[in-house]
Amino acid sequence: MLQRLFSFKGGVKPQTNKSPSVQEAIGFAPLPARLYVPLHQSIGGAANPLVRPGEKVGKGQLIGGADGWMSSAVHAPTSGRVLAVEEHVATHPSGLTTLSVVIEPDGCDEWAERQPIDYRSQPPERVREALRDAGVVGLGGAVFPSHAKLAPAKSVVVQDLVINGAECEPFMTCDDMLMRERAEETVRGIAIFRELLAAQRVLIGIEDNKPEAIAAMRNAVAHLGLDYAVVAVPTRYPAGGAKQLIRVLTGKEVPASRRSTELGVQCFNVATVYTAYRALEFGEPVISRIVTLTGNVAHPRNWDVRIGTPLRDFVALGEPQRDTNAFLMGGPMMGFALPSLDAPVVKATNCIIAGSAGLFPPNPPEMPCIRCGACADVCPHELQPFELYWFSRARIFGKTQEYHIFDCI
Repeated sequence: MLQRLFSFKGGVKPQTNKSPSVQEAIGFAPLPARLYVPLHQSIGGAANPLVRPGEKVGKGQLIGGADGWMSSAVHAPTSGRVLAVEEHVATHPSGLTTLSVVIEPDGCDEWAERQPIDYRSQPPERVREALRDAGVVGLGGAVFPSHAKLAPAKSVVVQDLVINGAECEPFMTCDDMLMRERAEETVRGIAIFRELLAAQRVLIGIEDNKPEAIAAMRNAVAHLGLDYAVVAVPTRYPAGGAKQLIRVLTGKEVPASRRSTELGVQCFNVATVYTAYRALEFGEPVISRIVTLTGNVAHPRNWDVRIGTPLRDFVALGEPQRDTNAFLMGGPMMGFALPSLDAPVVKATNCIIAGSAGLFPPNPPEMPCIRCGACADVCPHELQPFELYWFSRARIFGKTQEYHIFDCI
């Protein structure tokens, strides 16, 4: 049975630039000489430090405890010795610092005691606590603590669990390669989330420019005998936005002032459900993630890299070209220029793009706005950007709020 697809307003079709980084299998990045693990890597409160300088830690050991429900734990990416708990430059466009645990790897990469959870026999509350303590957050970029999203609303039945494999951002291919190579574990993670939410239906949305990922996920679903729908959605940015993907797959339009759960829908990224499965089934907390390294580099590729790896060490794996003039984290649409490569890989790091004047030419001179409406035609949130522009230029910020500036993505 074919899944009916809907459409969302606007959107654009930028050049994808995805093929260079999918020519090789996912690589495993080597351990650096130092790891800088921020204690604040998700929405909500920063984790509380649980280690001191001089202390030895094992791989996967808890080094930052969740500060309340809206927080997520942090773990040692490898075994070694804690050198310091100090401020270190954050992976953020501000270039400010954040409290971080500095670890010197001992080269043994020995796990601390792992504690898998028999999630099939545990009450949902215990499973959600285990996900919080394993540091599982949204790896699509939002880094929202996943355990908090897995508490179903008491008044609304979850009709649709939407799994986001669209990956619409240009250059980025980490989710594509995850689905190609680790499809069965990803689908097993989806099954856990469906059970926790008691969702009636599972819809896995993948843009139709990823045929290998679509085939791998469909094979995994069939192999496990599940009734999940793996749906190829049209390639159009931002089809991977949660509200846009929900609209395309279910026809439901989530208002700006409401959450999708109020409409009986919840959405998770494919990398999130994969890490949740590894955390529960094998007792492996989130200590690494797949990151796309691409752009103006000699060897574009996806790497499984430890959290806390300095970006300077990581980008060296791709051998940036001599004319590289900037590095972006995230895609070119919603990413940001990194102020320093001393910042580490964090849970939100899904893509690093080496930029150059040839790849990202300087912006052309600003031209007068003639209110042609082209920006409004492509705005997926149905805003009027030209009005926001004029009111912003005039510093009439109250009017920008009347025109819903905070709905802008």
